[in-house]
Amino acid sequence: MIADHFPALQVVIPLLAAPVCAMVRNRRVAWLIALVASLAMPFIAGALLMRVLSEGPISYWMGGWEPPWGIEYRIDAANAFLLLLVSAIAAIIMPYARLSLDREIPHNRQPWYYALYLLCLAGMLGMAATGDAFNVFVFLEIASISTYLLIALGRDRRALMAAYQYLVIGTVGATFFVIGVGFLYVMTGTLNIADLAERLPTVANQRPVIVGLAFIAVGLCLKLALFPLHYWLPNAYAYAPSATTAFLAATATKVAIYLLLRFFFTVFAKTFPFQEIVVPVIWLSLSAAAIVYASTAAIYQENVKRMLAYSSVAQIGYITLGIGIGTEAGLSAAIVHIFNHGVMKGALFLLVGGIAYYGGTVTFRRIAGLGRRMPLTFAGIVLAGLSMVGVPGTVGFVSKWYLVTAALERGWWWLAAFVVGTSLLALVYMGRVAEAAFFRPADPAAEKHGEMPLSMLIPALLLVGACVYFGFATDLTADIAERAARGLLGKAP
Repeated sequence: MIADHFPALQVVIPLLAAPVCAMVRNRRVAWLIALVASLAMPFIAGALLMRVLSEGPISYWMGGWEPPWGIEYRIDAANAFLLLLVSAIAAIIMPYARLSLDREIPHNRQPWYYALYLLCLAGMLGMAATGDAFNVFVFLEIASISTYLLIALGRDRRALMAAYQYLVIGTVGATFFVIGVGFLYVMTGTLNIADLAERLPTVANQRPVIVGLAFIAVGLCLKLALFPLHYWLPNAYAYAPSATTAFLAATATKVAIYLLLRFFFTVFAKTFPFQEIVVPVIWLSLSAAAIVYASTAAIYQENVKRMLAYSSVAQIGYITLGIGIGTEAGLSAAIVHIFNHGVMKGALFLLVGGIAYYGGTVTFRRIAGLGRRMPLTFAGIVLAGLSMVGVPGTVGFVSKWYLVTAALERGWWWLAAFVVGTSLLALVYMGRVAEAAFFRPADPAAEKHGEMPLSMLIPALLLVGACVYFGFATDLTADIAERAARGLLGKAP
C-alpha cells in the first residue's frame, strides 16, 4: 500500500518537485507545482501522526536494508507532531506567497525561489523523520544552503549581509554537529540513532564520547539560536522576503530544538542522565537571559519584523526553559510550545508581510493609523499578540500554563513567577503595535494601504484562528505533547 511508504514520500515529494520548479521558467507554473507538493505534505504527516498514536512508532527501512546497516526513517509521537507542524505551515504559506513574491522578487527569479523553498521543506522534514545521525547532517545541509539563498533573495540589500552572517554561523554549527557525530561513529561503529543509544553506554567513560556530545550540543544550539548564539536571527528574519520569514520563524528553529531533544533524550539518555548533560543552573540561566534580553530588545525596535525576530529569541528561551526543568511536565511544556509558537509567529509574520505588500519596510512610523485602513489585519495581529502574552483562550496560555505547572511541581515558585512576570514584556512590545495602529494619526504615505489581497489574508487569518482554536482544543496539542514527552523519556505511552 502507498500508505506504507508515507515516511519516505514525506521527503521525496518536495525533493523531486524542487528541480521541476527550477526547470520551469514560468513563475505561475512553478508556483502551482510548489503549491500541489506543499498541500500534499500535511495530509501525509497527519496520516503518520494518527498511525503512530494508534499503533506506536513506525520503522521504515530505506532500500530494504535492515537497520542499523541501512538508513532508517523512524516516526514516533515527537517527530510526527513536528512533521505535521512543518508541513502545515508550508502548505498555508504557499498560497500567500504568490502575490507577496510578486512585490519582493523579480519574476524571473521566482521559479528558483519555489525550488529553494521545496528543498528547504524537504530538508526540514528529512531531519525530523530520519533515524540516522549522518542523514540528519545531510538534510541539515540541504535545508541550510537553501535557507541562505531564500534570505538573500530579499529586496533589501541588507538581506545579503544577513544571509552571509547566517551562512558563516550556520556553517560553524553544521561543522560542529558533524564532528560530534564523527566522534560517536569512531567509538561505536554505527550511525543509527537507536543503535547509538544502545552502544554508547559501553564506551561512556571515553573522552571522545564526551567531546562528541559537546560538539553536537553547541552545533545545535547555534542552529536553534539559543542565547547568546542568536545573533544571526534578527537580521535574517528582518530582511528576508515575507514568505521566507514566516516559514523560517515558524519551523526552522523548531526542527533544531527537536534534534536537541532527540540527542539528549534518546542517543545519550542511557549514557548520561539529562542532569549530567545539561547543568540545570547554566541551562535555566541561559533560557532566562534569552527571555529577558530578547524581550527587552524587542521593546526598543523600530522595525516591526525585527521586533518579532527578537521576540522569537525570547520564545525559544521559554522552550529551553521547559527542557531545563528536566521533568516530564517540563518537557511536555517545551514540546507544546514548539507547536504553539510556530502557529503564533507564523500568523504574525504573515500579517506583517501583508502590511509590507503596500509599504515595503514595516516600521512603527509607517503603521501609524493603519488599524482603521486594515482592520482585519490588525485584529489578527492583536489576537496573535495576545497569544504571545499568554491570555487565556489562546495557545500562548496553554504553553505558559504548562510551564508554570512544571515549575511548581519542582517547588520552583520563583520560576513560575518569572514566567508570568516576563510575559508582561510581550504585552509591552505587542502593545506598541496596537498603540501605533489604532491611536496615532495616520502617516500620509499610507493612503494607498488597504487590506491585503484575500489570497494572502485568508492564510494569515487561518493561523490566527488556530491560535484561538488550539487554545481551547488542548487535547489536539497538549495531549500529543505529553505522549511525545513520555516517548522521549522512554516511558510507556
